[in-house]
Amino acid sequence: MANKGPSYGLSREVQMKIDQKYDQTLENTLVQWIVNQVSIDAGRPEEAGKAGFQKWLKDGTILCHLINSLAPNSVAKIQSSTMAFKQMEQVSQFLKACERYGIAATDLFQTVDLWEGKDMASVQRTLMNLGGLAVTKNDGHFCGDPNWFPKKSLENRREFSQDKLKEGQSVIGLQMGTNKGASQSGMTGYGMPRQIL
Repeated sequence: MANKGPSYGLSREVQMKIDQKYDQTLENTLVQWIVNQVSIDAGRPEEAGKAGFQKWLKDGTILCHLINSLAPNSVAKIQSSTMAFKQMEQVSQFLKACERYGIAATDLFQTVDLWEGKDMASVQRTLMNLGGLAVTKNDGHFCGDPNWFPKKSLENRREFSQDKLKEGQSVIGLQMGTNKGASQSGMTGYGMPRQIL
């Protein structure tokens, strides 16, 4: 973690709410998938929990190997380094490769979320989106159980012939009005008293 002291007051409350979003069972699923997916010996986190998961992914090498296993040559140079800026640069390369792979920029975590361990739940969400997209693409690069991730919806484009499109032009839509139902027949003109018989 960064060299920051403990937070107090509102900052502490906000951090506690962020920490509550972290899912331990989801961590187990993600670790299992990453170990299956990555061709190198990725190992496993030294300890279970948010801190162990963060320490395992912090330097970015495992993440870069993960995206390279899904989309080969996404990250050209993967190197293990103990220098902070090199590790953060590697995480940034992973995030850029994820965006090229098809993950929306709004679904990506920030580099500091992982590196400082401030929002590990957003790291989990990004990895879940990456796994779901890999299952949906079905290009043979995904390794693991496809039921671990929700499958993204696919486009369902429909093509209509010119004859079918012409048929639609001759139908009067209900937005134009109809001559069935309530009508004004039997109404008296405005200003006339109501006739009671």
